[in-house]
Amino acid sequence: MEEATKAIPHQIGGVQSDALRFGINGVKSDIVESHPLQSSIVTVEKTHDEMKRNILANTYGSAFPLKMDLDRQILSRFQRPPGPIPSSMLGLEALTGSIDNIGFEDFLNDPRESESLRLPDMHHGMEVRLGLSKGPVCPTFV
Repeated sequence: MEEATKAIPHQIGGVQSDALRFGINGVKSDIVESHPLQSSIVTVEKTHDEMKRNILANTYGSAFPLKMDLDRQILSRFQRPPGPIPSSMLGLEALTGSIDNIGFEDFLNDPRESESLRLPDMHHGMEVRLGLSKGPVCPTFV
């Protein structure tokens, strides 16, 4: 199970395959991380999570990490319907402890407050969530 970070993807659905609606995808962005240090950060976080999981299993029994994984799955699926108010995922952030981390959006400009931000189409967002349409809820920037 993925460890939640401050950049939780709020879009449910498949890959961005509709080139007319969402633009052409670049292959390099799908293969290579945005920065070389990012891959090492991801591996360190994974090893830290595995160590924490082993410590919890040794201390409280093997059922406790499984219960935490089940709680994480439940809280990661809880979202608002697509619209102008995004999902905050506060319960998931509190469970994983990422609520204590300060990200760039906490002290710099939030990308959702940009003038070039497109508001999501609620009808298309619900079609993506129900599996009737493919692609992200909306292209976020113009």
